[in-house]
Amino acid sequence: MNYIRLDYWDLGLAALLLLGVAALSLALQLKIEKKLLWAGLRCALQLALVGLVLTKLFELVSPWWTGLAALAMVLFAGREIMARQERGFEPAWAYGIGTSAMLMAAALVTIFALTTAVKPEPWYDPRYALPLLGMIMGNTMTGVALGLQRLTEGARQQRPGIEALLCLGATRRTALLPVTRQALTTALMPIINALAATGLVSLPGMMTGQILAGVEPLEAVKYQLMIMFMIAGGTTLGAVAAVFVGVYRLTDSRDRLRLDRLAGD
Repeated sequence: MNYIRLDYWDLGLAALLLLGVAALSLALQLKIEKKLLWAGLRCALQLALVGLVLTKLFELVSPWWTGLAALAMVLFAGREIMARQERGFEPAWAYGIGTSAMLMAAALVTIFALTTAVKPEPWYDPRYALPLLGMIMGNTMTGVALGLQRLTEGARQQRPGIEALLCLGATRRTALLPVTRQALTTALMPIINALAATGLVSLPGMMTGQILAGVEPLEAVKYQLMIMFMIAGGTTLGAVAAVFVGVYRLTDSRDRLRLDRLAGD
C-alpha cells in the first residue's frame, strides 16, 4: 500500500493552525485560548499513548490483552456518560447503567462484525477488533448519554401527567411511554443525521484516512458503510437498554414515580 508518511515537522506545521486559533481568541478576548491549548496538548498525549499501546497489542495478538483493552475502553466510556448527566441519576447509577448498556451493545455489534463481515484471523486480532470497537463505542456513548439525560428531564417536566396516569391505574411502562419515546428519539437523532449527511455533506474520518493511505475509494466506501450500519445498530441497542433500565430506576415495583432517586432531588 502506498501512502504519504508524515514526520514531526509536518505535525508541527499543522499545530500552527491551533496556535493561530489561540492567537485569534486572544485578539477577540474570547478567553478560550488556555482551554484550547490544553485540549490540544491532551489530545496529542492521549493519541501518542494509544499509539504505543496499540503497537504493543498488535505484536502480542492475545485475546486476554485485547479483552482487557476493550474493557478499559468501556469503563472510560461509562465515566464519560456519567459526567454528561446534569441532574440525572446519582453518579453510581448513571455509571452502572451507562457502562452495562455500552458493554452489551458494543460487544454484541463488534463480535458480530468480526465473525461475519470482516472475519480476521484470529477474530480477536486487536488490529481489527479495537478500532471497530472504538468507532462503535464513541457513537453509542453519545446516544446513551443523550437518552438518559432526556429521560430524566422529561420525567421531571411531565411529573404531574405521569403521576396522574399512575393514579388512574396505568403501569409504570405505560405512564412513562411518551417520555421513553422522546428519550429514544433524542438518542438516535445524531446517528440518523450522520447517515443522512454522509457522502453529501461530510466524508467520515475512517473513509478519508483509508483514501489518504492509498485504498481505492470504492473499497473505502464499503468499509465506511459497514461502520455506519454497525454504529446505528450499536447506538440503538445501547440507548434502548439504558433508557428502559432508567425507566425502571425512576419507578418502583408499586408503580410509583421515584424522582427522589435522581441527583439533586
